[in-house]
Amino acid sequence: MTELELRRANVGDAERLLEIYAPYVEKTAITFEDKVPPIGEFQNRILKTLQIYPYLVALKDGKIVGYAYASAFKERAAYDHSVELSIYVDANVCHQHVGRFLYDAIEDCLKKQGFLNLNACIAAPIGEDPYLDDNSIRFHQCGYKFGRWYDMVWMEKMLGEHTVPAPAIIPFAEMKND
Repeated sequence: MTELELRRANVGDAERLLEIYAPYVEKTAITFEDKVPPIGEFQNRILKTLQIYPYLVALKDGKIVGYAYASAFKERAAYDHSVELSIYVDANVCHQHVGRFLYDAIEDCLKKQGFLNLNACIAAPIGEDPYLDDNSIRFHQCGYKFGRWYDMVWMEKMLGEHTVPAPAIIPFAEMKND
């Protein structure tokens, strides 16, 4: 396997990231977005994310093969040290450790920024389903797509010790490229 490279995402990556994301929207219940966003909206999402949170891309032979980004877990101040994580990998390189590569990289970045809780919302089907496997644990029905209901499982990983006072959060835009 060719070694993977990592770098910050930028607005110029939006077209390629949408190529990776579109099949998740159109053919799976992994995301509950039901229409592929227009390029301008996707570019704005990247810019907004990069102000505070990491947005990273994985490259193989110079081509983007996956991406990961963090976002606010909740809008209340008490959740400032918690993030939600999203990772999308090109279907042509699934099961080649791209997701793990991105997960490890973004986790390291989030720790350096001072975030303490990493959360992921994972869809889980009820029974056999052509749009989603049943690898996740059923929690409760909360998402409706493709004329069916899906359960969700929230996973949380502690990234650091919960000290008092809590560490300062360093915006991603202020971090040096590592």
